[in-house]
Amino acid sequence: VQLVESGGGLVQAGGSLRLSCVASGIISRVNTMLWYRVAPGNDRELVARIFSDGTTNYADSVKGRFTISRDNDKNTLYLQMNSLKPEDTAKYYCAYASGRVLSVPQYWGQGTQVTVSS
Repeated sequence: VQLVESGGGLVQAGGSLRLSCVASGIISRVNTMLWYRVAPGNDRELVARIFSDGTTNYADSVKGRFTISRDNDKNTLYLQMNSLKPEDTAKYYCAYASGRVLSVPQYWGQGTQVTVSS
């Protein structure tokens, strides 16, 4: 499975961005897709998860501001980020796992940088 993210950039605090991730290769009917982020000096953080049935989970830090969604026909994952804060600055990674899993996923994209200025 290959994952390619896009949509990162520089935005002012309070602004919005939408990240996309296109998956290609052998995609399982039942799967889990996720967004992680890594900020300088911080550990990797799970931002949001969505299962193939549409069930979602979010980190407390982004609840109410970020929305994860997917288009199964296009094998595309999205992350709509609103009310962005400087602390959201990080490199965002798309990830994929076959099945309905809660563990660290097997496949990762190359990441896209999000920078939020104050």
